[in-house]
Amino acid sequence: MKKTQTSPRNGSSFISRRKLLSSAVSFGALGTLGAGTSVNGAESEQLSKGLKLKKGAVILFQGDSVTDEGRKKDRPMANDVNALGKGYAAIAAGELFLAHPGLDLQVYNRGISGNKVPDLAARWQADAIELKPSVLSILVGINDLWHTIAFGNKYKGTIEDYEKGLRDLILRSQKEIPGVHVVLCEPFTLRDWPEFDPYRKVAAMIADELKLTFVPFQSVFDEATKAAPSEFWLWDGIHPSVAGHALMASTWRKHVGI
Repeated sequence: MKKTQTSPRNGSSFISRRKLLSSAVSFGALGTLGAGTSVNGAESEQLSKGLKLKKGAVILFQGDSVTDEGRKKDRPMANDVNALGKGYAAIAAGELFLAHPGLDLQVYNRGISGNKVPDLAARWQADAIELKPSVLSILVGINDLWHTIAFGNKYKGTIEDYEKGLRDLILRSQKEIPGVHVVLCEPFTLRDWPEFDPYRKVAAMIADELKLTFVPFQSVFDEATKAAPSEFWLWDGIHPSVAGHALMASTWRKHVGI
C-alpha cells in the first residue's frame, strides 16, 4: 500500500515529546515486547540459539512500503544511509553494525512501495538472487489484499495466489542461493480488517512448513497497544511511526537472533 503525503504533524499521527516519553515508560513496563512471542506455541529456533554471521555476510530486506520507507532507489549500494530508507531496515542495520563492527556486514534494502508477491517475483533475479544474501528477510502481504479491494479492475489476486506465489518465491531462493537463511515476516495491521487474517495465517503456515525463521509482527503490535494507542505504533493502522519501526527492528533482531 502506498503512503499518502499526510504530514506527520497532522491529526493523530503527531505524537508530542511528552506523550512519546510517557508511552515509552509504559512500554518499558511491559518488558521486551516480542522477545518471547511464539508461533503455534513454539519459539523460533533462532530466538534461543542465535544465528551466526560470517564476515562479509549479506543481509537483504525485501517487501513493500513498510520496508521501502523512502529509500533512494538510485543508490543501490549496501550500507548507504540513503539507500536503507528511514524505517526498521535502517534501524536494524545500524544495530547490527554496532553489534558486529568487525564483520563487514553488507545490508541492502530492496523494498518497493505498493509491491505484492507478483511484483517481488518479477524483480527477484536482480533484487534478490544476484545479491546472494546470507539472510533474506521478506515482508509482504498487505497489498496482495488491498489491491484487490482498491484496484479490483486491475488486480484480482486471491489468497491462493498469495500462498503459491510466496512459497514459490522462497523455494526459488533456497534453490538458487545455497545456504540462504530465509526470514519470513508476518504482515500486519491495526485496522479492524478480518479479511486480512488469512494472509497472516498463510505466512505463518509457510514459515512452519519450510522451517523458516518467522517474525510475528501482528502479535507484537497487538501487545504494544496495551502501552499506547494503535496510532502511536502505526500512524494509519498500516504504516509504522518512528516508534513502530523501532519496535519492528527490535522484534526482528530478537527472532532472527543476530
